[in-house]
Amino acid sequence: MTDPLRFNEKIYDPAAATVGTTRVTYRAFKDLTYVAQPVDDCQKLNVFVPEGYFNGQTINGYTRVTAPIFMPNTVGGYLPGPRDFPGNPAPFSGSTTILQALKRGYVVVSAGLRGRTTQNLQNEYLGKAPAFIVDMKAAVRYVKYNAGWLPGNPDHIITNGTSAGGATSALTGASGNADFFETPLQEIGAAPATDDIFAVSAYCPVHNLAHADAAYEWQFNGINQWHRQRVRIENNQRICTPIHGQLSPDEQGLSRELKAAFIPYLNGLGLRDIAGNPLTLDADGEGSFKQAIEREILMSAQRALAAGTDVTKYAGVTVTNQMVTGLDWPRYLHAITRMKSVPAFDALDLGNPENDLFGNRLTAARHFTQFSQDHSTVPASLADPLLVAAVNPVTYLMTKQSHVAPHWRIRHGAADRDTSFAIPMILATKLANRGYDVDFKLPWATPHSGDYDLPELFQWIDNLCQTATK
Repeated sequence: MTDPLRFNEKIYDPAAATVGTTRVTYRAFKDLTYVAQPVDDCQKLNVFVPEGYFNGQTINGYTRVTAPIFMPNTVGGYLPGPRDFPGNPAPFSGSTTILQALKRGYVVVSAGLRGRTTQNLQNEYLGKAPAFIVDMKAAVRYVKYNAGWLPGNPDHIITNGTSAGGATSALTGASGNADFFETPLQEIGAAPATDDIFAVSAYCPVHNLAHADAAYEWQFNGINQWHRQRVRIENNQRICTPIHGQLSPDEQGLSRELKAAFIPYLNGLGLRDIAGNPLTLDADGEGSFKQAIEREILMSAQRALAAGTDVTKYAGVTVTNQMVTGLDWPRYLHAITRMKSVPAFDALDLGNPENDLFGNRLTAARHFTQFSQDHSTVPASLADPLLVAAVNPVTYLMTKQSHVAPHWRIRHGAADRDTSFAIPMILATKLANRGYDVDFKLPWATPHSGDYDLPELFQWIDNLCQTATK
């Protein structure tokens, strides 16, 4: 009997593309079902392998058995993340990233993942949490199950994603082999293998949703105007319309409450800086944790200044003799502007994407914080706190309950307003405190986006994988 989850290298499409001045030839293995009992057509993946590996060649120092396995996802807004491919015209596509990775000698695996709007013919929801991470784990298990059949080194799997996709990447790295997901993995017929990975690349991960509202108000409390864009897709093009608003007096009151709630949460994490000093906040929200974020922003500005960028275009940045010498935090935040109203994620009317994420089979949306449940403006129910915790990467760094990836690269733009600077800072700091290898930066003047520094990302991967294979 043929194993439906066994990779077959004989069924493929030959393909080629020009990347810069280099002609890249590769084999495309498309639409491979990665679970034995799929519940949606999206549960398939594409594999792309440099042609040279089938001819005994070495590419960038890698061979068929040592090449890193790069697993980017296309998740955004916790919507379904379709499997990707070179030449994909869709606005979510990371087509360029895939081709650049192939040029570098990586094996690329792009898995389709269910999302918050996935439904069956009976209009039942199939993609509410934790479906997105269950599918990602199942794809990792497929890759590991096919060790020796599928080219690449299954001990060197690197995930990559942006925004909710960055959260997906980070959660994959933090929750390796966690017991919570075993039952849903078995229900969809995941391959009998492990799902821990080697390294994580996460751009602006929108995660830690249980505390993201409080973190947002800790940062933006007192800034009462918000500015964002409404995005719609037409003919595979993003169309953005600016919209603006003002916090009502009631929302300003909620902002103060949420800011106050963030302080005990942050202080309870036990974060420490590189010298071992506690990172905390006082009752006013000031303290060493805030100062640590300010230092990261100052270092980001200094790097940009050294590269010839006029960093004083953002209010609050002081430059003296070609050195960034000061940051006025309130002025800087006013310069980058608030993006969201209150609460930023768990909307009181259940109107945010994250509310949709925590719906269930028959319910479109639910609250996921007790605060919003208590202040709800519509009839609503509260998602199971165990579920909310299970899809938070930080959960797995507080108590030992998973195999955490040893290597992490986290990027969150210094002009990103989608979530508080505190959220990636907590993740990066807790990882470092636990002894993991962390490369964390806040790139200057960078908004909510990803894959903007592929040469640096791939050099980071090469430094890890080429050293490990010597």
